[in-house]
Amino acid sequence: MGIVDYLFSGKGAHTLRNPKRIRHNGKRLCDILAAHQLHFLGKPGGQRADLTGADLRFADLHQANLTGTILERANLEGANLKQAKLVRANLSGAKLQGADLRNTDMTEAMLPGADLTEAQASGVEFFRCDMSNAIFLRANLRNANFRASNIQGAKFAGADMGVTILRETALEGVDLSEVDLTTTLMPRGYQPAPKSGGHGDAPPRS
Repeated sequence: MGIVDYLFSGKGAHTLRNPKRIRHNGKRLCDILAAHQLHFLGKPGGQRADLTGADLRFADLHQANLTGTILERANLEGANLKQAKLVRANLSGAKLQGADLRNTDMTEAMLPGADLTEAQASGVEFFRCDMSNAIFLRANLRNANFRASNIQGAKFAGADMGVTILRETALEGVDLSEVDLTTTLMPRGYQPAPKSGGHGDAPPRS
């Protein structure tokens, strides 16, 4: 059973958590995000959200403005981040397994070592992100834009990358095994690995 199947069906089923019911370092998440919004707008009383290591499993953050937030090593497993803004957010080592990231703006975000196994990430803007050694196993990445991002060492095995943009992206050490690249927009000069190789790892960009 995959992570998504476990999280949202049978004994692994969970309902989304309201930010009013989530606490981090003694503060309600909704209050942390309200102060962050003031910080984003440059208004008095604002404070950048530091959610390092926060337990945000199944948090309902639909359309939330998380621009520039610190989410390093945060657990966002199964969270709803659909249409959220995560521009320049720090998600280094974050857990995003099974998270809903559809149509999220993650421009210039930091995700080295982040785990997005089976994440729903279609239409995500990953422009100029650092996603070195990130895990995208079996993730839905249709129409996602990885242009000019660092994905060195990332694992995409079994991911859906239909019409995904990988232009201007170096593919050294990237695992693209079991990925259908027929409609994927690849870097200039890309040559697929020989079918007889059996591993499916992409060769370096020329």
